[in-house]
Amino acid sequence: MLLRLLLLLAPCGAGFATEVVSISLRGNWKIHSGNGSLQLPAAVPGCVHSALFHQRIIKDPYYRFNNLDYRWIALDNWTYTKKFKLRFDMSKWSKVNLVFEGIDTVAVVLLNSVPIGKTDNMFRRYSFDITHVVKAVNVIEVRFQSPVIYADQRSKLHTAYWVPPSCPPPVQDGECHVNFIRKMQCSFGWDWGPSFPTQGIWKDVRIEAYNICHLNYFTFTPVYDNYMKTWNLKIESSFDVVSSKLVSGEAIVAIPELNIQQTNNIELQHGERTVKLFVKIDKAVIVETWWPHGHGNQTGYNMTVLFELDGGLRFEKSAKVYFRTVELVEEPIQDSPGLSFYFKINGLPIFLKGSNWIPADLFQDRVTSALLRLLLQSVVDANMNALRVWGGGIYEQDEFYKLCDELGIMIWQDFMFACALYPTDEDFMDSVREEVTQQVRRLKSHPSIITWSGNNENEAALMMDWYDIQPNYSHIYINDYVTLYVKNIRTIVLEGDQTRPFITSSPTNGAKTTAEGWLSPNPYDLNYGDVHFYDYMSDCWDWRTFPKARFVSEYGYQSWPSFSTLEKVSSEEDWSYESRFALHRQHLIDGNNKMLKQIELHFKLPHSADQLRRFKDTLYLTQVMQAQCVKTETEFYRRSRNEIVSGKGHTMGALYWQLNDIWQAPSWSSLEYGGKWKMLHYFARHFFAPVLAVGFEDKDVLFIYGVSDLHSDHQTMLTVRVHTWSSLELVCSELTKPFVIKAGESVLLYTKPVPEFLKGCPRCTRQSCVVSFYLSTDGELLSPINYHFLSSLKNAKGLLKANITATISQQGDTFVFDLKTSAVAPFVWLDVGSIPGRFSDNGFLMTEKTRTVFFYPWKPTSQSELEQSFHVTSLADTY
Repeated sequence: MLLRLLLLLAPCGAGFATEVVSISLRGNWKIHSGNGSLQLPAAVPGCVHSALFHQRIIKDPYYRFNNLDYRWIALDNWTYTKKFKLRFDMSKWSKVNLVFEGIDTVAVVLLNSVPIGKTDNMFRRYSFDITHVVKAVNVIEVRFQSPVIYADQRSKLHTAYWVPPSCPPPVQDGECHVNFIRKMQCSFGWDWGPSFPTQGIWKDVRIEAYNICHLNYFTFTPVYDNYMKTWNLKIESSFDVVSSKLVSGEAIVAIPELNIQQTNNIELQHGERTVKLFVKIDKAVIVETWWPHGHGNQTGYNMTVLFELDGGLRFEKSAKVYFRTVELVEEPIQDSPGLSFYFKINGLPIFLKGSNWIPADLFQDRVTSALLRLLLQSVVDANMNALRVWGGGIYEQDEFYKLCDELGIMIWQDFMFACALYPTDEDFMDSVREEVTQQVRRLKSHPSIITWSGNNENEAALMMDWYDIQPNYSHIYINDYVTLYVKNIRTIVLEGDQTRPFITSSPTNGAKTTAEGWLSPNPYDLNYGDVHFYDYMSDCWDWRTFPKARFVSEYGYQSWPSFSTLEKVSSEEDWSYESRFALHRQHLIDGNNKMLKQIELHFKLPHSADQLRRFKDTLYLTQVMQAQCVKTETEFYRRSRNEIVSGKGHTMGALYWQLNDIWQAPSWSSLEYGGKWKMLHYFARHFFAPVLAVGFEDKDVLFIYGVSDLHSDHQTMLTVRVHTWSSLELVCSELTKPFVIKAGESVLLYTKPVPEFLKGCPRCTRQSCVVSFYLSTDGELLSPINYHFLSSLKNAKGLLKANITATISQQGDTFVFDLKTSAVAPFVWLDVGSIPGRFSDNGFLMTEKTRTVFFYPWKPTSQSELEQSFHVTSLADTY
């Protein structure tokens, strides 16, 4: 058995081995089912489902109804085994550890038939001392227990009182009691995902052998001294000292670009020892700060920390150091009750524009660095600067946060508790404390993380009585809540990291929640903190539907993914909106009908006699509806950034639900499973643009606002144009005088009663014309071209079926689509099927005869492949 071997720099001294040896146990293992009837190879890192799939024992778990057919996998107890040889005499080592970076989830670990430890938390690193058990030839066993059965057993043992909810709604086809197991909460099912409670060794596993001492972890945080106006660096390292003698040496910190070369003398006594280093950065040295995307550079500095210890022992760590400050501002606002709620980065107020991140796959071994980069690049390509890592998934892998650092994506980091109450018995709390300690230590050096949040919606669940708790029991649950999130998680976070704020929940009333004993009677108070908002029945074209809140951290509408995405996991009989498959894939109660009802408010439902065409048209219309709804809502939040109306406003964050998908199904996402952009994501490129013109109506008056995220004032002009649906000829246009949009502000630029507006445009009525507008400076666009519909499109007069053609050519790695249309066409959708890539724009309103759009492929493709796959749809095609 070949093993990966790493020798850290360390010569032998006096004939006694002082190296630290790290032996990887990744790669080929074997697994077997509980009764031994199934035995097969398995990859580590990985999970049972993936092993069964790779051996063709099961089909793709996401295919059709397989989430139901494969329930048996999670209900069995699986065992991982590996036999391996060691080329070294283990007796020469003072300490030998078996280290698991991640085990999913409940298991007993045996080495050479000797139990060496237990695991019960997917989010923890486990290290087991195997010094007296390891041999030259070894057999390691990891005996897993079904997470479903374990969770059920734990809930039954909790006899003092009920800890709700017991099970997810039946429409989700999920498993019960997920709140009793420290595991990816959505793996038991969610309203956008299937139930696949996995088992496996999901992260790295290795053996570490050492004498004298070993470096267990290394972490750091840059800290700004407001009084001295200087940057400092706190570095913390933990050593396991096995030598009975004092171990002394030096710690050398080097950051060449900042002229730092600092040497500290250190002494380590026997046991677990922490070394804290404090590096002061000379005030004369210019330190460039890390900025969110769209606000500046993501400058980082290369740092090495070298520990040179007795016996020639050396430990060297390299890292990228970023400098930035973050402040959560909660202060009184003029003409408004309550407090503000916004983030300052490096002293500058930043409007958070973005979305919510869920796990990219239930089977984490499928989540590659390439997939993470594709998804996160799509975030910044859509002008976003923030993501909320939602609390029902996982603390993401190191690569995720590293990419966010590099791309300038701010992270609102939830702890992994979501939509449930949780037990606080001793075993559970011990496991959680270690989980939180490890995760804060692992993640706190990333500048991208700007806040910690205790949970997703659990304050709201408790205080809005989601679970019909009897009033005489409420004090028990309130006490549990404060014990878990405040006395434990908050305390650990504040001890481990003072560089970013901690919020107990999302949504929360922030400082008001704190003042009210950590639980507010109404966590959705618009005058404080953040809110989550969903309303599928009200008209999403009416901006009055939406809350004028301080910060909106969740909001959204569902849509279906494209046919090319669904086709991979379905069969021909499934290709109908009324099919059993379509109903099965929808995990929101009555979700498919809710989409149709929202569509019907402004569009005609497809009525083609061809079932497949009607299905594709319906998929298209769900994406049109979703994109238009989220556009309207987001633009409302952006124009409310420095506006107070009737005491409400000062909105400083818009994070729609949700960014990505975990499988191929209807959801709130703007990126389909695998990364294909929905229409919403193309819209997000516009409604999150640095400078934007926003139009809306109030009492028959058209208002247009200018919104700027820029750091400097800009002189610009507003152009307003009117087209009829029946002609590509411009009916009328208006150009305002130059005006200044101030940095980081939203300002009213234009008002005109619609009847008066239409009088100036010959032959125009609300039903026959459409308004578009944009900001420009010296003839150059400063904002995207935006539009405002004067009536529902189902009532549009003169809308023709457009004949849109494309001539495709290639320029380097990019493809050029030269489009021609015979008529004005709303929601023009360009699709190239399963060819991975994205367009420069899509889902647009085409009012000119020609338009050029670029296609950026994510994998090599050809002009002929694109021509064969290309299909274009606009709204009238669905009539």
